Amino acid sequence: MAATETVTLVLGEDSPLPESSADVEDLVRLLRGHVAQLGARTVQGTSALLRAQQLCSESIPEGYMPSRVYLVRLAEATRELTAYVASGAPGAGRVKGRWHWRKPPVNVLRGAVFALALACLALAASVPRT
Repeated sequence: MAATETVTLVLGEDSPLPESSADVEDLVRLLRGHVAQLGARTVQGTSALLRAQQLCSESIPEGYMPSRVYLVRLAEATRELTAYVASGAPGAGRVKGRWHWRKPPVNVLRGAVFALALACLALAASVPRT
């Protein structure tokens, strides 16, 4: 979620280019952090991950336009990696050696709550009144 917001800050239609080099450095730092977090949830060797990591390893170029071009390329690579993780591609979102619960659909949760409420109602009805 945060990665998408940062990418939108850079690539959004209404987003202006950063004015100062400090703004560029801050955005690059944020994007590199997102790549590191997304990379931990992606299978090593994925093309989207390799591209993003390669861009992260480069230093920010000197000059107004080269630094902004680098920022846009890094944001595009981060967006691609975010889309890969969000798509549920094989290995995306899974960390090797860990087992994660899948989030159940809403209707399953509703059914479980309904069954629990029905069981409580049946139990309450079976208790003798004194």
